[in-house]
Amino acid sequence: MKLVERISQQTNATPAPFQRSLMGGGNGKRTVRDVQAEGFQQLKLAVHNRLFETLDVTRLESLEPALAASKVTEAISAILDDEGRLLTETDKAHLIEEIKNELLGLGPLEPLLWDDEITDILVNGHSQVYVEKRGKLHATEVKFQDDQHLMLIIDRIVSQVGRRVDEASPMVDARLPDGSRINAIIPPLALDGPSLSIRRFGRKRYNIDDLVDKKTLVPEIVEFLRTIVRARLNLLICGGTGSGKTTMLNCMSLFVPADERIVTIEDSAELMLQQPHVVRLETRPANVEGKGEVSQRDLVKNTLRMRPDRIIVGEVRGGEVFDMLQAMSTGHDGSIATIHANTPRDSLGRLEMMMLLSGVSIPQRAMRQQIASALNIIVHVSRLSDGSRKILRISEISGMEGEMVMMQDLFEFKRTGIGAGGEVLGQFVATGIRSTYSQRLEAAGYKLEGKIFRNTIG
Repeated sequence: MKLVERISQQTNATPAPFQRSLMGGGNGKRTVRDVQAEGFQQLKLAVHNRLFETLDVTRLESLEPALAASKVTEAISAILDDEGRLLTETDKAHLIEEIKNELLGLGPLEPLLWDDEITDILVNGHSQVYVEKRGKLHATEVKFQDDQHLMLIIDRIVSQVGRRVDEASPMVDARLPDGSRINAIIPPLALDGPSLSIRRFGRKRYNIDDLVDKKTLVPEIVEFLRTIVRARLNLLICGGTGSGKTTMLNCMSLFVPADERIVTIEDSAELMLQQPHVVRLETRPANVEGKGEVSQRDLVKNTLRMRPDRIIVGEVRGGEVFDMLQAMSTGHDGSIATIHANTPRDSLGRLEMMMLLSGVSIPQRAMRQQIASALNIIVHVSRLSDGSRKILRISEISGMEGEMVMMQDLFEFKRTGIGAGGEVLGQFVATGIRSTYSQRLEAAGYKLEGKIFRNTIG
């Protein structure tokens, strides 16, 4: 059954909790504002129900978004004129916008999606919505009518990408058309009602200059990153949740020459590479019968048959680590991946752990040799206490010594304190160690100035 048909049935069932909450309800004393809000919700409900009588809403999903919005606006205006409702232009526009959001968008969340400063939208049940702005969480006044209303919005999101969420499959990852990442978890796993998390990427595509303006890094580090990407060194970007790994990867993709073929592999597509020759692949979950699953490892294996110049894995999280490392060390130089880890050294430990958990039994030394031969540079990004994102460290892997993978830091951000406004103070510095790969970079036609490795750079 299509989503709009379910909405129609629920909004026409007069005593439903969905309608009672639309009409206000509640106990205790009511202010003039409460009465006005109740009147607005009653009008919204009446127009909403009339809309299903006058407009074939079941066809809206097949129309272009702009055309569907135009038809809904015309129908709502006609209903208001027919009933002789006297509204100010502001109230009328507000009413039309809310009903359009219910039918075509994400309901109460729609205005939040138009705020470019919001990077995360966190829905904890129908009555509590938080957003993240500039790295800090803030409570909002946005509310859903009830859990059923929130479930309708979740259904709309996941159905757009061919996925489902119900009691048999109560967790789902999906994405919005703009690339924003969605995670939803519903009862019985979520005890206090459906929970929805939206990691936004916005309409603006950040480039490396934007990151310099935000003091995520400095021009000298940009030059170093540009050189190692063009010289086809293999990179691993590590950091915690929300630290900016994906944004950094997107920006660094600008350094890849335009004549190279890139294949991206993601669990839920969110990369927006800024190159002309990109093939995007996404995993697929199992169907209701438990069949048809396509994992990241399956996609990595298939990618090797697609003649890629570079392979980009959105996030390494499982058995695909074997095939990815082998690809990096056997002809697919210049590949990039991200991983959740708190430090560059921790990221190597996580790679080893994923190898062990994949079920393949190989000696620890062989695993570490594979890592040391495949990876060249590790970029560590982090979100600091003031909400800013910065590159904290750039390290390189220089080989093996005994049983240990040798690693040395080239650049780091040294924190010196906290400012009066709570901002983190510090500067970017070079450690004084010249890169082991300097000769390889020169052989590829790229030469870095020696002073970049021995001075305070930001």
